[in-house]
Order: sequence, then C-alpha cells, then structure tokens
Amino acid sequence: MKTFSSFPNLKAILRRFTAKNLPGFAALFSVALSLVLVVSSCSSQTAQTPANSSPTAAKPDTVKVDYAYYNPVSLVLKEKGWLEEDLAKDNVKVEWTQSVGSNKALEFLNSRSIDFGSTAGAASLLGKANGNPIKAVYVYSKPEWTALVTRSDSPINKVEDLKGKRVAATKGTDPYIFLLRALDEVGLSEKDIELVPLQHADGRAALERGDVDAWAGLDPHMAKTELETGSRLFYRNPNFISQGILNVREAFAQEYPVYVERVIGAYEKARLWAIDNPNELKAILAKEAKLSDTVAAKQLERTDLSDSAIGDSQKTVITAAGDVLKKSGVIQPSVNVEQVATDLIDPEFVKKVVKS
Repeated sequence: MKTFSSFPNLKAILRRFTAKNLPGFAALFSVALSLVLVVSSCSSQTAQTPANSSPTAAKPDTVKVDYAYYNPVSLVLKEKGWLEEDLAKDNVKVEWTQSVGSNKALEFLNSRSIDFGSTAGAASLLGKANGNPIKAVYVYSKPEWTALVTRSDSPINKVEDLKGKRVAATKGTDPYIFLLRALDEVGLSEKDIELVPLQHADGRAALERGDVDAWAGLDPHMAKTELETGSRLFYRNPNFISQGILNVREAFAQEYPVYVERVIGAYEKARLWAIDNPNELKAILAKEAKLSDTVAAKQLERTDLSDSAIGDSQKTVITAAGDVLKKSGVIQPSVNVEQVATDLIDPEFVKKVVKS
C-alpha cells in the first residue's frame, strides 16, 4: 500500500503552506488524500486478484463425448446419464457422438467435433505421431477385440497363408496395426498382401460375401460373424492388442482440467457398475449395437474391465506397435516413437480420481 512517504514531491509542496494559507492547504490536502485512497485501492485490488486469475473457474458450455460399440463402458455411461446429472450442476451440457472405429474417433478429436474419444492405445499413438493434439488419460477396457478372421471353408490357417491374398482392414485402428504386427512376426509386410481398406462393418460383410480372403476383425462385428456364419479366428494374440484408451483434446485438458476429472469420474462409476452388473451390461450392449444376447456375451467374454489405470504398461505395448508402424512406413522414420508415447500418456488425471 502507498503512503505519503512514497510521494516526496508532494510532502515538499505541503511544507510551503502555513496556517495563513489554510484554505489552499485544505484544498490541496483533499486532493492528496483522494490520490492516496485511489492508489491504496488499486494496490489492494492487485494484491487480491492475480493477473491471470478469474472470479470463477473456467467451464465449457458443452462437453462432447463419443460412444462406441467396442467401448461398452461408454454405452453404460450414455444409458445411465450420470455425466449429464453431474455436469448439470454447473449448467454444462453433454453431447454424444458415435465413433465406429478408432480412426473416426481420432478424426473427430482432431476436428474438435468431440472433446473425449475412444480408441485403441496404438491408434492413439499413430494419431499423436501424425500431429493430432491429444492426451491418453484413462483405460476403459483391456479387450481381445481383434484377431485375423477368415471364412469357415477357407484354406487359410496361419498368417503365412495371407501372402498374395486380399485382406480387409480399417487403417488407423488396432485391427490394422494387429495385422501389421502379425505379418511382421513371420517376416511379411503389407506389401506382401493386397490390403483392402474398409470400415469394420464393411470388412465383415466383404469377408462373408467372399470379396476378400481374410479380415482384421473387430468386436462386436467379429463375434457376430464368428457365431452367425461360422467365420474362423485363425490367428489370435492378446499380447499384440493395445488397450481401450479414452483420449482428450490437449486444448480442452489445458483449459478445463477439472472437467477432465469429472468425465473420468463418471467413466469410473460406469466401469464399476458394469463389473457389478454383467447381465445388465450385456443387455445395454445388445440393445445399443443391435446384437443378439449370444453375440453380446461373446464380445464381453473377451473384454476385461478390471483396471482403469494408465501408465507404463500401456506405454510398453503401444511403443512396440509404434516400432512396427515405423518399420512399415506408416510412421515417418524421423519420429521418436518412445517420446511420442511419453507425450501421449498422461496418468495424472486418473490418479486424482481413481483411488487405489
């Protein structure tokens, strides 16, 4: 706070006045006193309100979240309305958008159409390496949601049999990356097959029609063709599958960190409910994805919801996937895969919400 001692010129002027000039002194004193009060008030305001603070915490008008049939927890959260219930306290709306694959979720995140998107971890790495500004903040499942699939009457029995064959896959997704890793394991690459880029549901249909020889499948489509048409999962390897990851736009996380925690909190409530209510979970999946009970049950049989923490284990899996993507030319040779994985994974939000 400023005082008279802070204004030496003003004190000198005041000393020139005597009682003979009291009216002038009174007027000057009044001006000086006003000046001191103004400066004091400004100083007090500055001390109480930091330059970068705001009277209320920043909040979005709407939180935009995706849902996906390969992410059963998102279906529970959408069905139950727990996120809407929580955010309504702040007059914040929730908007839902369907992602039909990791590639679409990444497109929506990059275009700001959604704030939170469901992908596989390896797909998140690919998006991040290509400049998509996202953070991986939560694990919604550890699924065996992909395998290499062929028809029941196909002569294909092992990965080596794919050489020269037409194989459907959705680029930028875990099944596509799974295919590349399976080929690499036996000394083959994408150049040794004829890749037919199709979205997941179209890939299943192409396999069933005989338009392709094999398909890098994704549940629930994979479970559906397995149970309803007898398609065979001829190559399975859970170690090549990256986990189901909830991503947030970096800009959203920086501007509204509290709301990242709120979304994760709602997700965690839905995950725990799904574990405790398996029959109801199956019913929600069957209704939303228009599946039979047996197909929904088959997908959930391959879905582990036991752990939502994100950190080193996810980094190890997606870094290994990134190395194959780099070797296959999908990621540029100059990219430091391990650094991208480190920049992608942010475990701090879930640590604040999920207590071990």
